Amino acid sequence: MLVIPAVDLKGGRAVRLYEGRPEAETAYGDPVAAALRWQAEGARFLHLVDLDRALGTGDNREALSQIAKALSVPFQVGGGIRSLEALEEVLALGASRAVVGTVAVKDPALLERMLSLAGPERLAVALDARGLDVVVSGWQEATFLSALDLLRDWAAMGVRTVIYTDVRRDGTLRGLDLEAVARVREAWPHVLIAGGGIAGPEDLWGLKRLGVEGALVGKALYEGRVRLRDFAVS
Repeated sequence: MLVIPAVDLKGGRAVRLYEGRPEAETAYGDPVAAALRWQAEGARFLHLVDLDRALGTGDNREALSQIAKALSVPFQVGGGIRSLEALEEVLALGASRAVVGTVAVKDPALLERMLSLAGPERLAVALDARGLDVVVSGWQEATFLSALDLLRDWAAMGVRTVIYTDVRRDGTLRGLDLEAVARVREAWPHVLIAGGGIAGPEDLWGLKRLGVEGALVGKALYEGRVRLRDFAVS
């Protein structure tokens, strides 16, 4: 299983939000330094998110460009990718994958066009949910849609990588809801990356037992509860 450090950018800084709430953030300084730290500690892949773009409050394009130039390991970028132009911009940075969320839920026709443009290898879909209840628009808008129904639709469309985040637990260090992850795993036959509340090594082993291909880890790394070197090659 691949352990993937998450670097979320807001206002030019690396931050972690508590339960996805923009007003409840913990700042961790320079995002370029954060990305390089995780690379130096053994990360083989990074997850970068432009929270300002996702929330419609600005963007962190310059910082993302600096990170892209500094990294020697592959990375994926998400946050506010809601047009073909935004998708092309992210891929032009050198991202191995672009991550789309709101579009995949609200505009299936555009998602199909994005898949055609990028190919399923370079486009991942973010399944952000409170348990199994899907949310969009930077986690601020409820949809009353079931994650399991969407997974079936996305598989039929040709999506091959899904990133499941449990917003109820993200940034809380409360541990994963492994029951919810198990239901997503059962419904999704392709590559699954999961996160949201990882508190320590026990959560990572839990994901590995479920056959999840990747784990997104944020606050647990920043706070020293997970040591990347213990899992970078697991």
